Amino acid sequence: MLRAAGVGAGDEVVVPAFGNVEVAEAVTQTGALPVFADIDPASYCLDASAVETVITPRTTAMVVVHRFGRCADITPLHELGRRYGLLVLEQGESEAPYDETAQRRERAAYLDAKLRGVRTPDDSPGHTYQQYVVRVPGNGRPDRDAFARALRAKGIECRVPVKTPVHRLPEFRRCVTLPETERAADETLALPVDASLTKREMQRIVSACNALGGLLQPAF
Repeated sequence: MLRAAGVGAGDEVVVPAFGNVEVAEAVTQTGALPVFADIDPASYCLDASAVETVITPRTTAMVVVHRFGRCADITPLHELGRRYGLLVLEQGESEAPYDETAQRRERAAYLDAKLRGVRTPDDSPGHTYQQYVVRVPGNGRPDRDAFARALRAKGIECRVPVKTPVHRLPEFRRCVTLPETERAADETLALPVDASLTKREMQRIVSACNALGGLLQPAF
């Protein structure tokens, strides 16, 4: 799509650093330069005000990536596109069957109501909970990683959704300040929310998380 729009050598394309390296790689394959902008801390998607700060006369496009089943706040990003004459591309996520999505939403609602000591996801309209991503309070990555290890020791599957932001990878290393991206990479943890989870399994997740979360003082 970038090539079809004429994006190429000498152009800049604004992309998020929180998530898929494939997006930045796609930009480089056209000969253009990926430029990283910060994210909105609630949606984990590109933040329009952050995008505007990195736009230059060479900027020709932005790629908006919808994250974890929650859509980006796309209206202000399209407004930026119109104002600066930029192509705005969106990368979505694979859609699950309606029944599966409904069951994930039910499990997410249960976790929202029961979890203590972690920050639960923003439940914006249309959220499909491809992943149920919480924030672990405390001292960033060390506490988040310790929290994850303790959950796994209790038999709870969990994973760090973004281990290293793209702007910190060797092939894309940039001296840029992306505080929300860095904070999200250090604090986020994806908990199970699969449609196959039973009520007993959900209760085990809540019990394990709350026993640990109570030991941490929220830093929100």
